[in-house]
Amino acid sequence: MLLFFTTLRQRNRPLFYFGLVCILSALVCLVLMAVSTTKVMGINAWIKPFKFFLSSTIFSFTMGWIMVYLKEEKKVRIYSAVLVVVLAFEIIYIAYQAAYGQLSHFNISSAFYGMMFSLMGIAISMLTLWTAYIGYLFFIKTFPALPKAYVWGIRLGILFFVLFAFEGGLMAARLSHTVGAADGGGGLPLTNWSTKYGDLRIAHFLGMHSLQVLPLFSWYIAKNTKTTFIGAAIYFILTSLLFVQALSGKPFFAM
Repeated sequence: MLLFFTTLRQRNRPLFYFGLVCILSALVCLVLMAVSTTKVMGINAWIKPFKFFLSSTIFSFTMGWIMVYLKEEKKVRIYSAVLVVVLAFEIIYIAYQAAYGQLSHFNISSAFYGMMFSLMGIAISMLTLWTAYIGYLFFIKTFPALPKAYVWGIRLGILFFVLFAFEGGLMAARLSHTVGAADGGGGLPLTNWSTKYGDLRIAHFLGMHSLQVLPLFSWYIAKNTKTTFIGAAIYFILTSLLFVQALSGKPFFAM
């Protein structure tokens, strides 16, 4: 683990340190979850900031790790700055809203909240498109020093990430992630994924984390391009089926 962090710091210092700040912030949220009674939509207000700080860490570390292969220092530097600014803006606002027991996403109850929700959507869309460009660079370049399976794991991981990231646009348009009922019902611990109705967050979560799953799968398990493609196809189909299931209003974890 120490070797991983040392190497990551060498590969991309801005994303390494930003990820560390997010880890520490997630730990603070854990403490606040234990001591705070503030709730948003029926659950502890600090659960959402905790999840977003943690996911920001994972995303930052992942991009910081893989972009070194591109050998495009200027483009990577610009992308890293955009990532830090966009995610910092989003997670700080999410934490700020949690502190006051207010929704961050889907909140258009005032002109200010509506403006902030729109700004978050624009910022995340910009970051997603820029990530798509990073993926494009991986597709057009060759990497003779890397295993082909690993390269395809990265390529497909970024591709699926971008596709399912934009699923968030559907939730934004609906002002809801629950299908068949209003947001805020009972759900699984921590994730709060609905156990009674469709929940678009499940496919969104799994699709976006293909960015980590597919490169790791290709490196440690598949070890060849054929198995990598088969694994990626299965992953994509299952995640897509979860998306369709959620749209039909059916829960994945019925309880």
